[in-house]
Amino acid sequence: MEFINKTNYTRVEDLKRLKFIQSAVLSLNKPNAKVLDVGCGNGNNSRQLASLGFDVLGIDISDKTINTAKSLNTYDNLRFENVSAEDLDINDKFDAIICCEVVEHLHEPAPVIKSLKKLLKPEGILIITVPNGYGPREVIMTKPMQALMKNKFSWNFVVGLKRMFGYKGTTIQSEAEDLMHIQFFTKKSLKKLLQVEDFKLINFQGTNFVEAVFPISLVANRVKSVQKFDNWMADQLPDSFSSGFLSSWKFK
Repeated sequence: MEFINKTNYTRVEDLKRLKFIQSAVLSLNKPNAKVLDVGCGNGNNSRQLASLGFDVLGIDISDKTINTAKSLNTYDNLRFENVSAEDLDINDKFDAIICCEVVEHLHEPAPVIKSLKKLLKPEGILIITVPNGYGPREVIMTKPMQALMKNKFSWNFVVGLKRMFGYKGTTIQSEAEDLMHIQFFTKKSLKKLLQVEDFKLINFQGTNFVEAVFPISLVANRVKSVQKFDNWMADQLPDSFSSGFLSSWKFK
């Protein structure tokens, strides 16, 4: 099926992730598949899948981001709820579950995976995307920035500097206020987390290489060809060089 972007995404990295998610759900060959988008944020992934006719439920623990998702929704087959996966009160199970850029924010990701297991049909597919905890972006950007946040003076200086370069401190994915990364996954540790709950890896891909790392990002944000080349490079290099991981899973 031809990919037609129905979201607010414009960055090559975000669109690559979105294409991966769409392809994984389409691989089920179920036009009326029920999809759960866990940590749906502003609802971009949910809207994309709803545009294809799937029955989609997006959930998030941030009421602010759910309100944004609801305000952007124009699909009758898409709804949003302000609830966690663990507290979701629903009898039906889902054909596909998306957990996109979520588990790196959790102190205890294992209980969430266990909850997703209970919500997924036996023949269903689980799609997990996370940053590479030891990839270029996390090592060069995320970890040093989070270290600086512990000192009020140094962090205020960084915030001011970022504003000078046009960074707003928000993301197109979510309105949530706390976007701290707590877990730093490798491919091996991600597999271990999922295999404990009897999942097997079906498909795995890297996202981008260094285009989101400052100061390269100053150019990449303005030149789409730089983003495209960088995302292509991530596919040529070993997985450990990628800044993010895309993965799909099924029961063993």
